[in-house]
Amino acid sequence: MSPTRTSDVLVVGGGIIGLVTAWRAAQRGFATAVVDPSPGGGAAHVAAGMLAAVTELHHGEQTLLGLNLASAHRYPGFVAELTDLTGHDLGYRRCGTLAVALDADDRAHLRELHALQHRSGLESEWLSGRECRRLEPMLAPGVRGGLRVDGDHQIDPRRLAAALVTACERAGVVFHREWAERLELAGGRAAGIVTRGGAALGAGQVVLAAGSLSGRLAGLPDGVVPPVRPVKGQVLRLTVPERHGPFLSRTVRAVVRGGQVYLVPRENGELVIGATSEELGWDTTVTAGGVYELLRDAHELVPGLTELPLTETLAGLRPGSPDNAPLLGPTGLDGLLLATGHHRNGVLLTPVTGDVMAHVLTAGELPDVALPFTPTRFGARVAPTEQPA
Repeated sequence: MSPTRTSDVLVVGGGIIGLVTAWRAAQRGFATAVVDPSPGGGAAHVAAGMLAAVTELHHGEQTLLGLNLASAHRYPGFVAELTDLTGHDLGYRRCGTLAVALDADDRAHLRELHALQHRSGLESEWLSGRECRRLEPMLAPGVRGGLRVDGDHQIDPRRLAAALVTACERAGVVFHREWAERLELAGGRAAGIVTRGGAALGAGQVVLAAGSLSGRLAGLPDGVVPPVRPVKGQVLRLTVPERHGPFLSRTVRAVVRGGQVYLVPRENGELVIGATSEELGWDTTVTAGGVYELLRDAHELVPGLTELPLTETLAGLRPGSPDNAPLLGPTGLDGLLLATGHHRNGVLLTPVTGDVMAHVLTAGELPDVALPFTPTRFGARVAPTEQPA
């Protein structure tokens, strides 16, 4: 027996992707609900909040670049709308990014990235080591060169999540603060979910937006289980005391000994350092090795940071997909949609994901910008069947 319909759209997962989907759905007039024990949490609670469509470009990801740029272009209006509605300061800064090289190999890698950016029509400026240090005097003397990207900005993901919770509440979104246990089927389509507490919540459409947990919802037919996996990231937070004065004016990032490291300065004096990328399943342990590596690599970039107070160490799980791109829109099961698999771009892709999912929920099909990211691109289809009683 299917659950009694209680909403038009039921979003499973209350991270920033689920929240923006619910908010935009409610704005379109859908009676919308979110199932999550702690809305506003998830991977974004650990994320640094870099909006780095240009400096995050990787070889083989030019298709994803289009979606990233579409979202980056939406960000100023998105932030203004959300701030006006909620009164929240989202910590949005247009401070730009400086990607630097510490040795000849890193310099060659950055030169290749610079060429790829230009071939892709992106704006970035090559700087000498001296020019990098002129921009950021705290950089180590050994910096060999870098890329200045003024179009890559930042936001505070925790503030963003809190604002989206408020926006959802004001739009009439209903929150069920418990775990979703099982997907329910009826008439060959998704009909709702049953919570861990036993509540049956019916819906016209179900959006699975549970990040790395999206594939663990019971009751998903084999053909539509999202191919997402957890990718662990460890992040540190330091505090720059007011007496210290200016430390960094923009995001600084580099490849050190083959690993990515970034330093994101907030206006409130916080300095975020990240992030490891570890394929360790569901482990979220903060390790001495992870903290050491981040501090060691960051110290090579900015030696003065070792004098700063270390205020927080965290580990979170990004939702990775087989091609490191999101899964957006209808699945092979009628009534079930996905908004997951955003990997390292979840914060950046928040505005465009909200718009894409609102369009799909209304029109039943993906807009052009999201066509390459259909969940069915991996060949997953399912024959409609009833859920066993």
